[in-house]
Amino acid sequence: MTDHNSWIYRALFTIERAGNRLPHPTLLFVYLCAFVLLLSAFCAWLEVQAVHPVSGNTIEAANLISRDGLHQMLSKAVTNFTHFAPVGTVLVAIMGIGVAEHSGLMAAALKASVLKAPRRLLSFMVVLVGVLSSLAADTGYVVLIPLAAIIFQAAGRHPVLGIAAAFAGVSGGFSANLLIGPIDALLAGISTEAAQMVAADYEVNAAGNYYFIVGSTLLIGLMGTWVTEKIIAPRLENAEYSHDHVDSDWDHELSQEERKGLRAVGIFSLVFIGLLLWAILPEDGILRDDQGGVLKSPFIKGIVVIIAIYGALAGYVFGRVSGSYGDAKDMITGMETSMGTMASYLVLMFFAAQFVNYFGWSQLGIIAAISGAELLQALQLNQSLLLVGFVLLAAMLNLLIGSASAKWALIAPVFVPMFFLTGISPEAAQVAYRIGDSSTNIITPLMPYFGVVVAFVQKYDKDAGIGTIIATMLPYSVAFLVLWSLFLVVWIMAGVPLGPGVETFLPAAAN
Repeated sequence: MTDHNSWIYRALFTIERAGNRLPHPTLLFVYLCAFVLLLSAFCAWLEVQAVHPVSGNTIEAANLISRDGLHQMLSKAVTNFTHFAPVGTVLVAIMGIGVAEHSGLMAAALKASVLKAPRRLLSFMVVLVGVLSSLAADTGYVVLIPLAAIIFQAAGRHPVLGIAAAFAGVSGGFSANLLIGPIDALLAGISTEAAQMVAADYEVNAAGNYYFIVGSTLLIGLMGTWVTEKIIAPRLENAEYSHDHVDSDWDHELSQEERKGLRAVGIFSLVFIGLLLWAILPEDGILRDDQGGVLKSPFIKGIVVIIAIYGALAGYVFGRVSGSYGDAKDMITGMETSMGTMASYLVLMFFAAQFVNYFGWSQLGIIAAISGAELLQALQLNQSLLLVGFVLLAAMLNLLIGSASAKWALIAPVFVPMFFLTGISPEAAQVAYRIGDSSTNIITPLMPYFGVVVAFVQKYDKDAGIGTIIATMLPYSVAFLVLWSLFLVVWIMAGVPLGPGVETFLPAAAN
């Protein structure tokens, strides 16, 4: 299926080998911390400085390899971590959504969504459900992708076509959704830390990209469907595949208990939404702020907590009705199980928090941002083109560093302040990053679940390998990268907010 001598394959194989030589993401931040310490001393010795364009103050590089620097690093190491914005919000969200996953609600909802799809809408539904599955962390990879192969095969189509469509939605559309999830909270927290390097009171809310990701959901669904039907399907139309694989260990039909559980969750969801509307819509609603507004209300500020509460309660309702839960202790077990999977994330975030703070203390971040902003202003580049260029940069970095949070923690301290000083909001920088990061997920072997997808394909084509998957998914990646970037430009030109009360450009830049 793949020409291993093609220049594309050779180039991607070179990227794969280079990426494999990179250290573990956590070790990368350990090394970066050491690098920042050395660089701070060197820049302080050279008396590197910059003039803040707003305050007019002269900012000088600070040497962290000094008595004061050592005291600061030791005394603030714990608070650097505990006060790091992405830590608390993500853990709270994961606790609630973890119950929904542990109880079986997420898997049942994915199966129900795809199994009911009419044949002519099968590709669209698989891609769309894949996009929505990002709320359920890894469930899309382990449930939807193999399920899509089974359903496509049952419909008389090539099972690998189903895998490709599902993988495109789950991983390529990772930054689109109809609801706010853990990834929104995680990236917003890192963006907040970066933005506060130049604006101490600036806060990026988890809903900061909400309008754009909702619009992107339909876009990814339609693009993924078009690529599946017009490019991938003809390629696989006459391709042979193994019929020996029998999914005897895979229950891809909804049980009676699961159906009862989903009906109960549907009723609970209507009640939950009704209560939220009652608390938000009236001018004196209890979830509005003191001035009766919504944009800065407890509802917006607490959206992650609300999602966590809904996920936990919906998961519990499903568990009790379906029989997967015996009592409330099982819900606690679900929370503990989901938190247990966050160990590597917490270790990564500890060192990422130190890196971000070291970068801030050294003043290197703001100096680099001011210098970069001055260069960009001198070049007089269109702001939309700057964001598209940042999309491409994120897409290329994603081929070498697989973790979305690790990449954003690495580059946000430079690019968010830099764009801020040119009038581009942190939310706009974040959304550009998300487009680039998602678009190339499906062609980088460094993506954690890439090997899992290879294994799924090998059930139907034993000769398939990394090159097979890359060749199959490359059209999706190119389509997403190009059209999603154009979608961003059109969105900016139309002046549509990125989220509630969030514009692409800062107010000062608009005047």
